[in-house]
Amino acid sequence: MSTPSSDRIRWIEHKGKRILLHDFSHITNPFDVLPAVEASRAIVAVQPKGSLLALTDVTGSRFNKEIVDALKSLANHNKPFVKAGAVVGLSGLQRVVYVAITQFTGRRLPTFETAEQAMDWLVEQ
Repeated sequence: MSTPSSDRIRWIEHKGKRILLHDFSHITNPFDVLPAVEASRAIVAVQPKGSLLALTDVTGSRFNKEIVDALKSLANHNKPFVKAGAVVGLSGLQRVVYVAITQFTGRRLPTFETAEQAMDWLVEQ
């Protein structure tokens, strides 16, 4: 069985620490997000529980029910593995989706204006 891959899910380094970037920016089509969701599940599932720093970028994306459901499921799946997570790029209706996901999963996912601010916060956790 092969591991799903997506260039939207990748490791980045910030101040000597690894952060898993979920690049969900500029997504308007569920077919663009679903492979990334599967790639994230595969990468996250092999990490030690409570060890992961995760950054999610949703800049410029539009969400429909299918995308929201996929992101809720992903956030719930990843919860045990994530030490700290942060979100950047929220605007307008994305904030409604964000609130729904955090309420559904019980996750604490602070939001930041820039990726740099989010990464600075993550590495301090």
